[in-house]
Amino acid sequence: MPGPFVTPVHGDLDLPAAVDVVVIGGGIVGVSTALELAERGVSVALCEKGGIGQEQSSRNWGWVRISRRDPREVPLMAEALRIWRDLDRRTGRETGYARSGIVFTCASDKDVQNYTNWMRHLEPWQIEARMLSASEFEAMFPEAQFKVKGALYTPADGRAEPQIAAPAIAEAARDKGAAILTECAVRGVETSGGRVSGVVTERGRIACSSVVLAGGAWSNLFCGLYGLDLPQLTVLASVLRTKPLEGGPDQAIWAMDFACRKRRDGGYTIACGHENVVDIVPNSFRYARRFLPALREDWNSLNFRLSSRFFEEARTPKRWSLDEASPFEYCRVLDPKPEKRMTEKALAELSRAFPAFAKAEIEQHWGGRIDVTPDAIPVISAIDEIPGFHVATGFSGHGFGIGPGAGRLMADIVTNRTPVVDPGEFRFSRFTDGSKVRPISGF
Repeated sequence: MPGPFVTPVHGDLDLPAAVDVVVIGGGIVGVSTALELAERGVSVALCEKGGIGQEQSSRNWGWVRISRRDPREVPLMAEALRIWRDLDRRTGRETGYARSGIVFTCASDKDVQNYTNWMRHLEPWQIEARMLSASEFEAMFPEAQFKVKGALYTPADGRAEPQIAAPAIAEAARDKGAAILTECAVRGVETSGGRVSGVVTERGRIACSSVVLAGGAWSNLFCGLYGLDLPQLTVLASVLRTKPLEGGPDQAIWAMDFACRKRRDGGYTIACGHENVVDIVPNSFRYARRFLPALREDWNSLNFRLSSRFFEEARTPKRWSLDEASPFEYCRVLDPKPEKRMTEKALAELSRAFPAFAKAEIEQHWGGRIDVTPDAIPVISAIDEIPGFHVATGFSGHGFGIGPGAGRLMADIVTNRTPVVDPGEFRFSRFTDGSKVRPISGF
């Protein structure tokens, strides 16, 4: 069965002639932006080329975490945690959210020191996190059969179900008046007098004064049509889920060789803690220098390969007219083949650490393409070059948990409200204004 099963959202049949804002992309960031705007009385149409939440928003681990975040993301994630707590009531639907805690294990004294230092970033937000000693970890997980130097434990962290969360938020946005248009690719943006005046979709034109591109891994291609150089590459992440299993931990746990999260159905989502696949593509050469600091930081966790992906991206048109089919209409859903070697190795390591997983039955494997930026934090920004155009993308594997917060910040920017957090770190112009663009070491 390719990809996880996602709660279907049936798109509206009628295309609105005009709205205030068009949101491009039906992942968790796009639907969260649409809900925020609709709740403020802004007319909005969300256009998704495939189905709601069908790509990385349903293929991630389902972690809702502030722990071990890049410090630049911490203020926005603190807001996201507040939103998640009320999201089921607000949407009138289940997202699977639970405040269950997340544990990051430490294999070395250096890890203990790094995590201890990191905790200071939570102090302004009064969010509890603490370091567990080796003995405290053993007391929390008496069934564990592996030794740690310590662990970072954040009780405020939680989990949600990726296959139902984005659809629930999309339906809530529709309840508030948003048009939800699936299988409706946006071919491009129209301007008048130098600013956004509408979009052209495969089903026709929608007039609007603002556009939000929340296109995930597709954002670089879309921006390139307008000469906007968004440095973005992808990595392939592979995940498995098990059938319901007794005896596993309630808290999500990360270790170098495995990561696991209990699901609402009693099964577990499992992946490797650090290893991903990087397909070499034409943009790999184009952006090699920009990504070099990140590569130095994560070199041992990346498996580079030359695959058919190189030729697929090389053949993809970079220019098209708005009266012809765009590349987004020829690939509705990115559904890459998972690297089962990695996920099965992760399950084997998890079984050694927690013997209950030796009885786990694998229900499904899937793969997903994570879009990354050179500094591993997102772009949530107005685009000065095209007034009325905005981008929310590049969440670098951290997007699911922070998605509702990102939607609120994006809505603030679009409506010229005081932003819920300072958006300066997420500005698009950081790639061109001479700023030092690189990941923060260790996170």
